[in-house]
Amino acid sequence: MRYTIENDHIALTVDTHGAEAVSVLNKHTGAEMLWQADPGVWARHAPILFPYTGKLTGGKMIAKGAEYAGGQHGFARDMDHALVSQTADTLVFELRADEATRQKWPYDFVLRSTFVIEGNTVAHTLTVENPTEDCLRFGIGYHPAFAVPFDDAHTTTDYEFRFDKMESPLCVSCLPNGLLNGTDYYYLGRNTTAVPLTDELFANDSFCMVNLKSSELAIVEKDTGRKVACNIEGYPYVLIWSAKAQPVRFVCIEPWHSLPGEENGPLTWEDRPCAASLAKGESWSTTLKTTFDR
Repeated sequence: MRYTIENDHIALTVDTHGAEAVSVLNKHTGAEMLWQADPGVWARHAPILFPYTGKLTGGKMIAKGAEYAGGQHGFARDMDHALVSQTADTLVFELRADEATRQKWPYDFVLRSTFVIEGNTVAHTLTVENPTEDCLRFGIGYHPAFAVPFDDAHTTTDYEFRFDKMESPLCVSCLPNGLLNGTDYYYLGRNTTAVPLTDELFANDSFCMVNLKSSELAIVEKDTGRKVACNIEGYPYVLIWSAKAQPVRFVCIEPWHSLPGEENGPLTWEDRPCAASLAKGESWSTTLKTTFDR
């Protein structure tokens, strides 16, 4: 099911499947600002990445002595979450461990998604709770896709990714198979505040930037200043990506707290680098704020 909250500026719709935002509508212009999941290009809008980001080493993990197959970005994006609360400006969803999740990951957990709208900003908080495990380790991240161009009068090269501080964004390589190779690092740019958008930018997949100084990364329409801006403060990894479409139809700004698996990394879950490690009864939260100035 889908639920909508709105104010004078935007209307946000979230689907219980994946607790995924599927629409952010500009109420002044009628413009849809999220990518609308064209299955011929990329059939998602803004999935949650949990309990891991990217691919698993060897496509599997060993947890509690058993082997589990795993695809990309975990399973939370493909499961139904329960609506637990709705007010005029807030939606709260929960995914709790059950028989279906334990077939994929043998841990007890609660994953809560809280969406709040204020003005033209959407705040999405992910909270993880450990009800019973001696130790709960996990990875987590966001993957929102924003529609570009903003209107029919603009094309791909009218846009750029813009930082709010001078950056020399250092990237870690996951080529050629989506796993960290541990040897290749490169600069996406040097001493710059912008990365130009082109139809060829993502020909070799995403860019995973590490330890940025900026608090904000935006996709900006250069001649008008209209933008969609994500607050990336506190995130050790930020990715940008789009599907291989000509021309570019959307861009993703993806703040992550964990990385994909390594080509020759450990299969044992407890040995994988994680976003957080919770003792029994502990919880952990992170928030992505996205402002739609367009």
